Amino acid sequence: LKARLLAEGLFDTDRKRILPAFPRCVGVITSPAGAVIRDIVTVARRRHARLSLLVYPAAMQGVNCCTTVASGIRYFNDHPELVDVIILARGGGSLEDLSGFNDESLARAIAASAIPVVSAIGHETDFTIADFVADLRAPTPSAAAELVTAAQHRIGERIEALAARIHRAGRFQLMHARQRYARLSSESVLNRLRDAIGRRDQHIDELSLRLDAAAARRIRLGAQQLAALN
Repeated sequence: LKARLLAEGLFDTDRKRILPAFPRCVGVITSPAGAVIRDIVTVARRRHARLSLLVYPAAMQGVNCCTTVASGIRYFNDHPELVDVIILARGGGSLEDLSGFNDESLARAIAASAIPVVSAIGHETDFTIADFVADLRAPTPSAAAELVTAAQHRIGERIEALAARIHRAGRFQLMHARQRYARLSSESVLNRLRDAIGRRDQHIDELSLRLDAAAARRIRLGAQQLAALN
């Protein structure tokens, strides 16, 4: 089955879609009673508190596994406004426990999904056909939650780093200002005030001279005009 699907191109990297950088909601197809969903919730809340998770309950082993998981994929694709990415999540198990994820109908449902699919089946050493068809394989369900929140987490870390730099820069500027203030004596402050007042007095004197000169010109002009009229 793996060789046949490989020949059909279902494993080709060029058909795999890139995960959305900032998903609003992630559809998780898993057992709602297992530890897997708790692990995913814990990681998502720690790295991206505003991310919504929508769980589609499915049998993750046994005869109904491939059918219910494929139904979840089709449900999310029938309602594309609900989620931006799908995670297939199951904990570790034996080869028989994971056999449902080697089913051909499930592989084709993953390949036909218009929504990117992340496969997080078993432990890091476990591989299934669903892993090869999915757009991205995560070694564990917790790693899948980290992958879909990677961009948001990097932005959060960047903001924290910038905030720390701003805090350090503010403390440095405050320390520098305090040092400058400590070097200022009352005499130097008075001297600076005297200089400022002296410059303003000089400016007032200049304005007074210009005003006197302008008034004298107006008087001469008026006298000349009066003499001409006489």
